[in-house]
Amino acid sequence: MQAPASAVWAWLIRAQKWPEWYVNSSNVVFPDSSGPDLSLGVQFRWRTFGVAIESKVEEFVERERIAWSARGVGVDAYHAWAIEENRQGCVVLTEETQHGWVAGLGRLLMPNRMHRFHQIWLESLDKQARSGFPSP
Repeated sequence: MQAPASAVWAWLIRAQKWPEWYVNSSNVVFPDSSGPDLSLGVQFRWRTFGVAIESKVEEFVERERIAWSARGVGVDAYHAWAIEENRQGCVVLTEETQHGWVAGLGRLLMPNRMHRFHQIWLESLDKQARSGFPSP
């Protein structure tokens, strides 16, 4: 990405703002009134791929790595992100594993959907981060 790693990180952990720039997320809420930023142990609810998800931040290394578990009807997932700063901006890697009947059905009926939407997420994150930092 051409965006600075610090801005990428700021937008990535500001989960409530995802729906403003990532089309495949909606209704992000923090049931225990934590937030607005994700941090280790924070739980949040949201919708993605049309499924209501309950997530918990399982890994958190400031400005380097974040991962959360994601559970919903028929899906059990784990989504990780790694950010490495470089001279041009940063490299962002993301990977997700999924299990469950909904995940299996999605792979069968729409085999490239996950890759396509994660690419959209990455491109949207880059664009958003190049615009600056999220407001407090």
